[in-house]
Amino acid sequence: MCKICEELHKDCQGTWNRFQDGKRVVDFVLAYNGQDQSEEMARKRATFQQNLQAEGLEIEPECSQRIHFIKIHVPQEVVSRYCEIMRMQMPTVKLPGQDNIAPKDFSVSGLLVKLFRRPLFSFVIIDRDKFRKREYQLKHEYTRDKSYLFDDGQPDFFTPSIRIAVAHFILERTYFNVGEENKYDIGLRKLLNDGVYLDAYPLHDGNTDMPEVECQRTLLLQEWASVIRWIKHQPLDHIKEYFGVKVAMYFAWLGFYTHMLIWASIVGLLCFFYGLLTFRDNRISQDICNDNTTIMCPQCDAKCDYWRLNDTCTTSQLAHIFDNNFTIVFAVFMSIWATLYLEMWKRYSSAIQHRWGITDYCSLAEPPRPQYLSRLKDSKKTIFNIITGTQEPSPPFWTRKLPSFLYSYSVIFLFITLAIAAVFGIVIYRMSLMTSRNIYGDPDAVSTKLLLLPATAAIINLIVSTILNFAYDYVAVYMTDIEYRRTQSEYNESLNLKIYLFQFINYYSSIFYIAFVKGKFPGYPAKYNRILTLRQEECSPGGCLMELCIQLAIIMIGKQIISLILEILVPFLLQKFREFRSVLGIESEESENGEKLICCNQWTKDFTLISWTDRSLFEEYLKMIIQYGFITIFVVAFPLGPLFALLNNVFETRLDAKKFLLYYKRAVPQRVRNIGMWYNVMHVLGKVAVISSAFIIAFSSNFIPRLVYMYVVSQDKTDRGYLNHTLAYFNVSDFEPGAAPIASKFENVTVCRYHEYRNPPGADRAYKRPLIYWHILAIRLAFVVIYQNVVSFVQIVVAWAIPDTPGRLQDQIKREQYLTNEFIIQQEKLKTRERKCGRNGSSKRRNGTLARQQSSLEEYGTTVSLTEEEGEDENYVRRRPNGGTDPYNHERFQECEIVTSRV
Repeated sequence: MCKICEELHKDCQGTWNRFQDGKRVVDFVLAYNGQDQSEEMARKRATFQQNLQAEGLEIEPECSQRIHFIKIHVPQEVVSRYCEIMRMQMPTVKLPGQDNIAPKDFSVSGLLVKLFRRPLFSFVIIDRDKFRKREYQLKHEYTRDKSYLFDDGQPDFFTPSIRIAVAHFILERTYFNVGEENKYDIGLRKLLNDGVYLDAYPLHDGNTDMPEVECQRTLLLQEWASVIRWIKHQPLDHIKEYFGVKVAMYFAWLGFYTHMLIWASIVGLLCFFYGLLTFRDNRISQDICNDNTTIMCPQCDAKCDYWRLNDTCTTSQLAHIFDNNFTIVFAVFMSIWATLYLEMWKRYSSAIQHRWGITDYCSLAEPPRPQYLSRLKDSKKTIFNIITGTQEPSPPFWTRKLPSFLYSYSVIFLFITLAIAAVFGIVIYRMSLMTSRNIYGDPDAVSTKLLLLPATAAIINLIVSTILNFAYDYVAVYMTDIEYRRTQSEYNESLNLKIYLFQFINYYSSIFYIAFVKGKFPGYPAKYNRILTLRQEECSPGGCLMELCIQLAIIMIGKQIISLILEILVPFLLQKFREFRSVLGIESEESENGEKLICCNQWTKDFTLISWTDRSLFEEYLKMIIQYGFITIFVVAFPLGPLFALLNNVFETRLDAKKFLLYYKRAVPQRVRNIGMWYNVMHVLGKVAVISSAFIIAFSSNFIPRLVYMYVVSQDKTDRGYLNHTLAYFNVSDFEPGAAPIASKFENVTVCRYHEYRNPPGADRAYKRPLIYWHILAIRLAFVVIYQNVVSFVQIVVAWAIPDTPGRLQDQIKREQYLTNEFIIQQEKLKTRERKCGRNGSSKRRNGTLARQQSSLEEYGTTVSLTEEEGEDENYVRRRPNGGTDPYNHERFQECEIVTSRV
């Protein structure tokens, strides 16, 4: 913080985020270039600001050397009016019977919550002295006609996030031009796109350069965004109050997803340790390591030599760590886990939705995007909007809308093909490396080849995919701009889908190649299957699962490390660059009318922060969904994937929080019911994961061939001799031209082995498929069908057994609705009687009588709301609660509403 600002802080502490009067809070800020003398822009700003004032907003300009600010304050009356228009769910007064509204029934989840709240687990509970638990409050749609439901007279009834949301709602719906021909010149978004304003943003609560000043932002930074608090729960209610429901829902989902990863990580570790403890006893590894005689056929044409089978001893032992008997158990568990996770999230989120008052929320009729309207400014075709009751321009379907969609998705398909071509290029690279013996140094170190080749290819794939991401992002935005998307929600969903498809192909295509293509159709030495004259890659005798594990580990872990580094580094550098580039006045100046301009203020400080956009939260969701695909679709090959995802997410949560609080402008609070399209994406990924796991186990691991050998071929029903059974014989005199080694260190080699099920050279159908191969293929396909159907059935049962909303919560909602409706009915009855009585008698007499009767009732310690008719009649008599009498009729008193002093 600058020294001048430190000196002036004492003087301007009370006006850091307020108007010049020091009383009215700045709810929103508009910033524009004061050196821009364009008359058209100045006219639009003047008209826009006049219309804002006509809506009831209070405006105060403030100028620096270059940037001018328009401070906006939303008065209480405007907030209440627009809360009703926006159908905000607001907390009600405490109703009779509210304390017993949620009976404490026994439940397993409740028992676990109580267990984890004991002192043994107190280290994970947030500090309740700093984040006080919110009092249980009923919520109801705000309306000024039912003022008895809300304590809106309290100064903190309308929170800052509500005031910001109301200000933004008005800004997006205010015109900045006059005249019928300019009816589409509406909204802040279009003004920002046209450069009329540089930025528009709400203010953060407090300044991070002054941590001694207590504020919500500093509290969240210290207790939530700090990495050292990684083990503590998140203060979701306070996050919601600061950022709004949309951002808070992301952190609620991220926290729930991270906690669910604990169970997946535990089972993944069990699978890993099982393989680690049993790899020395693995029969295949023992046969490979103890074999000193078997000579394998060359891995490439001409330049590659024969090699011994025991050269892959280390590779086969490592492969067993990930491809063992526990693998299929882990695959089934992860498939069920994916369903359990989604169902439990719906159940968990239902409680959050109720607590935050968004259970029945549905987005109001969105206005058309300014870009959409500007493109259709000259369009003669209009369509009647049944929701808003207005005529809106509409693009002709055959001449505009359909061609734009075809063009957009054709380009998208072209770039998806480009991504696949990039993967194909990496495959060719791998094939070409197999033909060079010098790149690896010692040609005898076959284990080094089998490990180094996948590692280098995976690193290159990671670099290429990272570079392509930037190109994809630009193309997706450009193609979505071409489409005629009417609302911002439609635009965002279309853009999000395109970018996710790019990312899916970019990150998963190379892994799909190793899992389902590599080593499946290599041919045999007498007739290799070739691509561009290059031989296809073969799997090692231990299978392709080890290479798939290496590819997954490098891409997944590498992507996470890069993301974590860029998570803070890029926003930090970008924010510092904006701060350096921005030329703002730092000294106190005097305006023309003599008012003091405050230099040390929140709006100038926040102006240098990164602007919050519709894409800001999308990027965070996208990273997590890509990660979710890694740990579900390909988790069979990498059981440690959930553990690395868990470790990443622990830091991701805190770094995201720090980034949003320190380097980004405050997000405009928005209401959402759930996480949107991402739930459906994860649901689809869960279905794909079942199919993927089935094919990986059936075709990429040794599970099915080994099982068939034990129960069909082996005499003793063990896997003794299984490795030899999987290796075919080849007569070196039958090499196709150019495939035999030019020079070899092996002497008198007549027969070599290769990993295939084929007849030996002296058989009737030499080098053709034997019957056992077709038996194994049939069992593999049968396994895929059985596995998919059994796991899918279990998923359906799990989804059916777990209701989306807990039964106790459903009962609580019904009880709340009943109490609220009864309270409204009673209050409406009283209002009706008061209106009837208002037509009779003198106003003075009525008020005086009511005052006397009210005063006399206070002797009994009860506040009673009497009807005006009862107030006029002084002969009413009612029975006191203690058996005595008072001057009011008992029956008539029963019709009155006895309320607490709160009401």
